[in-house]
Order: sequence, then C-alpha cells, then structure tokens
Amino acid sequence: MALDESIATTVRSGQAPPTLRLYSWITPSVSLGVFQPFGEIDAAYCIRHAIPVVRRPTGGRAILHGDELTYSFSASADCSLFGTHLRDAYRALSSAFAQAFRSIGLPAVVQDRPVAGRLLTRSALCFQSVSYGELTVSGKKIIGSAQKRWPDGFLQQGSIPLSIDACRSAGVFRKPSTDEDCAGLKSFLGDIEEETLQRAVIAAFEETFTIRFSEALPLRQETELAARLTEEKYRSRAWTEALSRRRRSGCNTGTPPKT
Repeated sequence: MALDESIATTVRSGQAPPTLRLYSWITPSVSLGVFQPFGEIDAAYCIRHAIPVVRRPTGGRAILHGDELTYSFSASADCSLFGTHLRDAYRALSSAFAQAFRSIGLPAVVQDRPVAGRLLTRSALCFQSVSYGELTVSGKKIIGSAQKRWPDGFLQQGSIPLSIDACRSAGVFRKPSTDEDCAGLKSFLGDIEEETLQRAVIAAFEETFTIRFSEALPLRQETELAARLTEEKYRSRAWTEALSRRRRSGCNTGTPPKT
C-alpha cells in the first residue's frame, strides 16, 4: 500500500508521469476500504489462519487478495485523458481493462449503472456488489476497483482475481460462497498465466490511450516515502483497526496501498 501511495504522490506533484503498477501478493491478505469498519471482517479468523490485514487509502469494500493480478494507476489532475470527475476516470480505465479482457477472449461488459439488487444489501465484500464503470462477464464481476482523489490528481487501485478461494473468503467475511456474484478469470479461460494478463493490460492501455509505457523501477524518493509510510501508517494498528468510519471520526483519510 505504501508504495502505491508514494507513487501517487510523485505523479501528482509532476515528478513522474501517469503510472500503472502491476503486482501480486506473496500470501493471501485482506485489504479494507479506507472508510470501512474493521469489525466487518472476522479478525479472529484472519489471526488463526495467518492472513495479514491492511487498510487501503482508497474507498470501496474489503478484498481478499490471493491468486490475482493487482493494479494501481496514478495520474495528475492536468492529464486530460481521465476527465475531472471520479466517474470519468472509472469509465476511461474500465474501457482499457475491457479491451484487455477481450484480447484474451473474455466478452467483458462495462456497467453503466449499479446492477439491480446488488447494492441494496450491505456487504463487507467488494466482489458482492457491481457499481458504475465496473466490468462483468456473464453477469459476474471480474474486477474490483476503488479510487482516491485529491485536487491535484487521483489513485485507483484494483483486483483482478484469477481464481477465488470461496472457503477462505467465507471465513474472512462470515459469508457463504459468492460464486453467483463474481468469478476468477480461470473459470472462463482455464489456466491463464499472470504474465499473459499483464501483457494484455499493458497493450490495452497503450492502445486505448494512444500512449507508450516505459518500464521503470520506483524513484528513490518513492522508495524513501514508502518506507516512511509503512512504519508510520500502514503498520499502525490505529490506522488498520479503526472501528468507525474515518470520515465521521475526523481522522485523516490519507492516500494509496501495498507492495
């Protein structure tokens, strides 16, 4: 989380261009939305099963990360490709991801409005709701995304499951299997490699936005800021285990997620 936030900071300040970061997780982990009460997950289950929990700087609901491709995308406010509103950026990025999915044989649909009925029942789990700009295949959500905006730019983070661990998810969220609501890409495509999906996403972004990516390591100031944020924020129980919504408690909502 800390590296995502630090990259967004340098991008917003004009020290770096719009940046797409693709990564995966060493061990199954849970990320909470910035405003989400910690009590919406089963913390005791996470402790028993050695599942780390982190709080994102972006909104949305909790995600159990595992067999997936995770992304973060940062852009400054003066980048005209993504408009001036949250929905503009969601729609633009969803168009790129839809192109990526189609290139590997998935007929992804960008939702223009929330799927009827799914947002009427409150759930702690991100993949049990489908909202504006998100992508579905055969009615099932295949990517979960959340955004953080500042006056000078935005950060969007997201999860693209390759497979879903229904048993572990039921333990973390105290819910039965969510197969009716979401699906990993392997349920449609068989055994797809993460590297194949990475290449498809990069190519789709370049085609959609008429750009050319340059692969690079994080800047020195990004790694230094990430180290500081890790210690001061993302490893802090006060940050991670907040029990009430931060907006109501007056806490600083901060910025972006994990490496």
